[in-house]
Amino acid sequence: MPRDDGRGDAPSVIIIGAGVSGMAAGCYGQMSGLRTRILEKHVLPGGCCTAWSRNGYIFDYCIEWLNGTAAGNEANQVWRELGALDGKSITTYELFNRVVDVSGRSVDFYTDPDRLESHLLAISPVDAPLIRRFCADLRRFTKVDIHPFLTAPALRSTRERLTMLRQVLPMFRLFWRNGATQMHTFADRFQDPLLRKGFRNIFFQDPENFALIPYLYTMAGAHNGNVGFPQGGSLGLARSIEERYTSLGGVIDFRARVERVIVEDGRAVGVQMRGGRRHYADHVVAACDGYTTLHKLLGGAYTNPRVDKLYNEVRHRPGEMFPAVVSAFVGFGGDVDANESHSTTYLLSREDAARLPGSLQDSIVVQLRSRYTDDLAPPGRSLIHCTYFSDYDYWKSLRSTDRRGYWARKQDVAEFVREFLGRRYPGLGERIEMVSVATPTTTERYTGNHRGSIGGWKSPEADDLLAKLVAKDRMRLPDLSGFHMTGQWVAESGLIRAASSGRFVMQYVCQELGVPFQAWESDGDEPWHPGKLGHLPQLDTWPERQASTT
Repeated sequence: MPRDDGRGDAPSVIIIGAGVSGMAAGCYGQMSGLRTRILEKHVLPGGCCTAWSRNGYIFDYCIEWLNGTAAGNEANQVWRELGALDGKSITTYELFNRVVDVSGRSVDFYTDPDRLESHLLAISPVDAPLIRRFCADLRRFTKVDIHPFLTAPALRSTRERLTMLRQVLPMFRLFWRNGATQMHTFADRFQDPLLRKGFRNIFFQDPENFALIPYLYTMAGAHNGNVGFPQGGSLGLARSIEERYTSLGGVIDFRARVERVIVEDGRAVGVQMRGGRRHYADHVVAACDGYTTLHKLLGGAYTNPRVDKLYNEVRHRPGEMFPAVVSAFVGFGGDVDANESHSTTYLLSREDAARLPGSLQDSIVVQLRSRYTDDLAPPGRSLIHCTYFSDYDYWKSLRSTDRRGYWARKQDVAEFVREFLGRRYPGLGERIEMVSVATPTTTERYTGNHRGSIGGWKSPEADDLLAKLVAKDRMRLPDLSGFHMTGQWVAESGLIRAASSGRFVMQYVCQELGVPFQAWESDGDEPWHPGKLGHLPQLDTWPERQASTT
């Protein structure tokens, strides 16, 4: 393609990847008067924030909770600017997660501190000191409203820094104490074995390497209505941001696989596509997998000490990245009892755990997805999503060397889920219509995420390196101008951080190009409806959905 694409005199920006971060960067670029174009290898927007379908069921893959669903904070402002919540209702829960052990004992992690404390004390009075400490800190976190998602750290004004300082200082001891205490260390102090295991699995399975802060922060946000589930789910969120982006004049090319970034005289000037076609621009933003960006798109030619440490040291250590997951979506007739929790972690016996191929922990998460948002199942039917952390290497090796064995192990997952759910919900087994299983290699193939990871980095050391990449390196690489990186491999994990990193990167790009950064909230008010999901594979076999899209 010629370097002058005929679209005007404003600086042009190519964005690689139409995930949440890439589309956010595109939205803010368009609002700031830049000419942006997003190149996406897949047929859908959203990256990991996606869904697919079979037999009329929609398999919502990503969102379990979303930060920023209540008005009056910076996280919500970002979503409003991106149109992500336009016309949508929000589902919130008083119960964050239930954990059930092999004997059938259960603990409910309510988001209300008083209710949680009463419930935990009834389970284990001997653990009262630990229970009261956790719930007291949860009460304090319900009054914390710190959401630093609007201004890139290096660009914050003195006033913004002072405002942040005034918010943080009164809570310093609270942050320090809970930031310095790992959940593993805290949970191991409980005398009751259910609570020792239960606390580790508040976030559905044990993420490891987590301090107490994210648990307290997230549960407090849920109690305040600021952590909820948006109507339309994961793909609905992505489609709403896509709609906002295109309404601002942005362009997305799907089935557009970038092979490399074109660099001339130390500056990124465009990209080369599979097949050899080239697109040129004044600036390039990589909003895709970090390892792919560094080692394939840039050929390993550009790095810095922080990037080297992340990818050459931290990446190879166990537990430094979010693990991959196996997902089993189960469609069935009718529903389960209304009193069942929308989300339950079942701690498995050794015998059951041994039946889950590649399992990393002796547990499985069962979520009643039809309770999260409507239209995930045909009328009169419901959808359950079962997940467990799994070993990427197990599935990758199997798929590469024994494709027949790979499919057999997927069938083993489906058979276990059928039998297990039949035990847990009497009568459900014979009502199951289909089970669809996705493995870590599925995630890698369709999203490009390194080793099928569901969230990128997660260790304290990685978080520190990422903070410096954003604040000190300004999301750039030394000796390469005209190029920035964004997304979960540059910022910390989570959808709001992905969206915010798109905002940050475009602030840096605007500064470099000499263009004022601008942002304003979407005024979209059309009520959400399933037709906004657009076409999905096999979705057109569902007559009711066909009617909604005509």
